[in-house]
Amino acid sequence: MYDLVVVGAGPYGLSIAAHAAAAGLSLRVLGRPMASWRDHMPGGMFLKSEPWSSNLSAPGGDHTLADYCATHDVAVRHGVPLPIGTFTAYGQWFGERAVPQVEEVTVTSVRPDSGGFRVETDAGETIAARTVVLAIGVMPFVNRPEPLHGLSPELASHSSDHHDLSRFAGRDVTVVGSGQAALETAALLAEEGARARILARADRLNWNTPPQPLERGRLRGLRDPHSGLGTGWPNWVWSEIPWAVRRLPAAARVHIAETALGPAGAWWLRDRFESAVPVILGHRIRAAATRDGGVRLDLTTRNGGTETLDTEHVLAATGFTPDLGRLRLLDPQVRGTLRTVGVSRAPELTSGFESSWPGLFFAGLLTAPSFGPSMRFVYGATFTAERLMRGVRRRLGDRPGRVTIPRPARDGAPAVADPAPGAPAGGRTH
Repeated sequence: MYDLVVVGAGPYGLSIAAHAAAAGLSLRVLGRPMASWRDHMPGGMFLKSEPWSSNLSAPGGDHTLADYCATHDVAVRHGVPLPIGTFTAYGQWFGERAVPQVEEVTVTSVRPDSGGFRVETDAGETIAARTVVLAIGVMPFVNRPEPLHGLSPELASHSSDHHDLSRFAGRDVTVVGSGQAALETAALLAEEGARARILARADRLNWNTPPQPLERGRLRGLRDPHSGLGTGWPNWVWSEIPWAVRRLPAAARVHIAETALGPAGAWWLRDRFESAVPVILGHRIRAAATRDGGVRLDLTTRNGGTETLDTEHVLAATGFTPDLGRLRLLDPQVRGTLRTVGVSRAPELTSGFESSWPGLFFAGLLTAPSFGPSMRFVYGATFTAERLMRGVRRRLGDRPGRVTIPRPARDGAPAVADPAPGAPAGGRTH
């Protein structure tokens, strides 16, 4: 039986695995390294965060993005956007150095078993583990506007469905959304020769300002501090002290996760976008139907009026919604028992990222309603890896290889009885 199985090999999974390996745990890491970044982001995109805030996490701060760039003679500077391809290559490089072995298999099931869990893969293997971390990224949580659900993939898709946008050259494409993914995708479509437009509920587009210099006067720095998520005191709180966010009431945490760091385009994209992409703001999609080989969108305007829009393809860049119900690889009994954060569909977690099912840990998007918006960004991987490993060590009794009986999760999670093999722990459903 392994001490830990990490499901997922993106920035969070690789960072957690690096800390687990350094701690001497018996470990399996399952997933395709940086898969979402390699397969589900259009070519030509840039990283929105600053390079210095985009490191994966290893003990001692080793294997940073700057280390990778120096090794590969890649220029990296504050205020200069980094290509997504460079960051993806960095993540793979990090994994090769910091993680013993990543197995490129798909996990099909995680279910409770005596003393821990049984993890099944598409290769037919069943792995016994005392603890499991689900660092499965964002792909299970794709958010598609409901009116588009009945359309075929040829007529409606999500931005994460595409790595190559050249297939849309010469076609009329309506991109739904007002965040960075929508704005950059629309710009890239226009540059590929598509007739692209933005359709958004927002009344205006928001644009980030250029980053301030890293070296500033003390007073200016105090008024508007730098942080991994940008300048300003709110951003500093979200990025630097996620533990404080977790101590807030559940309703406040859910509100922060849903509203903080709202949709906005990167400053360096604005000129490219505004010169190439028309926008339709203050409109909602009421219905969508196939018409003449394309899509007719019935729209509601901000003042309650109605309009129609014909387009050849609708591309939703509408983000991702954390929802345990979509986590099909997790045993239904466990999913239905986990305590959730307020009215959200995200798991309530201890300070060590442990859920109310003993030994089951989460990382990434699903943890944003517990720890705040930094969990939606690479910057949150360092805090997560360090704190989560403390939680795993507590669960294992700080003695790798020791078989332990599951006991209630700590730090305010509801007390549960030690479950019999295959039986649910206590808690409430949502």
